[in-house]
Amino acid sequence: MDVMGDKATLFETGRFVQPSGEEPTRDEAAEAAEEARRRLHAEAGDVESMSVLGAMLLRRGDLDGAEPQLRAATAAGDRAAANNLGVLLHQRGYPEEAAGWWRIAAVAGSAAAAHALGRHHRERGDEPAAEYWLRQSAEQGHALGAYALADLLEHRGDADAGQWMRAAAERGHREAAYRLARALDRRAVAGEGETGGDNGVGTEAAAGAPEVEEAEQWYRQAAARGHRRAALHLGAILEKRGQLKEAGRWYLTSAKDGEARAACALGFLLRDAGDTESAAVWWLRAAQDGDGNAANALGALHAERGETQTAERWYRAAMDAGDDNGAYNLGLLCAEQGRTAQAEQWYRRAAYAGHREAANALAILLLQGGDTAGAEPWFSKAAEAGSVDAAFNLGILYAGRGEDRVALRCYEQAAAAGHTEAALQVGIARLREGDEATAERHLRCAAGGGSAEAAYRLAAVLDARRPAVSEHELGESSLHTKTECEEWYERAASQGHRRAQVRVGMLAAARGDVVEAARWYRVAAEAGSRNGAFNLGLLLAREGSEPEAAVWWQRAADAGHGRAALRLALVYARRGELAEGQRWADRAVALGPAEVTERAGRLRDALREELSA
Repeated sequence: MDVMGDKATLFETGRFVQPSGEEPTRDEAAEAAEEARRRLHAEAGDVESMSVLGAMLLRRGDLDGAEPQLRAATAAGDRAAANNLGVLLHQRGYPEEAAGWWRIAAVAGSAAAAHALGRHHRERGDEPAAEYWLRQSAEQGHALGAYALADLLEHRGDADAGQWMRAAAERGHREAAYRLARALDRRAVAGEGETGGDNGVGTEAAAGAPEVEEAEQWYRQAAARGHRRAALHLGAILEKRGQLKEAGRWYLTSAKDGEARAACALGFLLRDAGDTESAAVWWLRAAQDGDGNAANALGALHAERGETQTAERWYRAAMDAGDDNGAYNLGLLCAEQGRTAQAEQWYRRAAYAGHREAANALAILLLQGGDTAGAEPWFSKAAEAGSVDAAFNLGILYAGRGEDRVALRCYEQAAAAGHTEAALQVGIARLREGDEATAERHLRCAAGGGSAEAAYRLAAVLDARRPAVSEHELGESSLHTKTECEEWYERAASQGHRRAQVRVGMLAAARGDVVEAARWYRVAAEAGSRNGAFNLGLLLAREGSEPEAAVWWQRAADAGHGRAALRLALVYARRGELAEGQRWADRAVALGPAEVTERAGRLRDALREELSA
């Protein structure tokens, strides 16, 4: 309720020496001097001084001293005194008598009294009377009256609520400024969902930007007046925009005023800046105030340090605060420690509460334990809730059963949400079906997402489209200009894809770049590629290094490469080591393919005849 009366003025400055010997502050001294002066004038019968003195005593909590002054001023017709007498009686527990005095003051034109009377009627459920008096107050420019009227109209769903909320905000009401900002925020978000075009690109930037900018301004005004939630939202806006320093200042302001979410957000900002110790201080403060997100952050911090018992305690605190991530994180912690039964218990708790990643983790745990039937519904539930990983895992489950069409639908769902491996699987399936255009689109998505296999397969698709060019038609530019398919081969090769490494080597060799070809063949061979080892052997042999070539051919042959075994047989035959040549020829016959088997068989027979001669 309002305490200031219509005639109350700023107190004059002055000094007043108290008998305690302690010198009061300038404001206290001025107020004491003003009170003494008003008391003298009130005793002399000055009505205005009675009213102001009563307001001063009421503000200080001296109800016994204030009441006679206010009653005397009210009896003399002072409407501010009537309003403040109503406030005093309301504080004493006499609401009906207070309302009577407020009515007198409101009829006399007191906007503050009209506001108080309107609130009185609303508390008693008399909304028509409440609206009448609040409107009287609001129309006189009273900020509290405008805010209370807006709140009443908003409760009813009346379209005029926004007008009065804005009026209250413009008159300096910080809660009105905050609520106006929130309303503008919600309107902008709603606009984003409704303004998308057929091409999938929304026009919310044009439609929502003015509202977002205005919301930010109202958040600023409310935050500047000490509204801690406005400071929190302003910090979030600035953080999203990348203005981290200013965001941190507003988070700090809000956190110091007791907003746990701001303390938590400040902690994340400090952690990202590398100041983990300060982050932990603010997370601790937020967690102690019941913020589950901060408790989870503390748990993760202690888990990283290997302090599992402390981590578990904070995860439990997060769970007790109503944050389902606490149970999920407890499940992860137990799973890492090999406590499978406890992990399953916590995953189930979070999954039943609707935590989609917990449902996915639970399904994986069940699948690892051989419970396919138990895993499937949890994968499905997580996928339906939007878990991309669960949709992909469900696809793997169906593919393992041979239900390829159902698996493909799951892969497509995950791929549409940006899952790289799912996009690869869709690409492979579409290639198998002959739908090269769709396959290429998905392979490009997967390759762009970092899949080496997708980059290799995309390169192979593009490679197959290249027209055959005769060697004599290759000009200087075509020999030295890399095609798109070669670029994708190289990307896959640089990610460790062995077949891509071999293919890059082959393309380099075709360009005449022997050094580059040898480098890629060697990389592939050392990673275990038998084709890489075989091709490296060919390259070395052409360069006159047959002994070293034989080393790589032997590595390839030992890995099951028939052509490498045939090459070794020829090498040993030329050296006169017929028995060793026959042994490798036998191996080449067994390894194949058909062309190698035929040639190796003829060589083996010839060596056998030579040995028996």
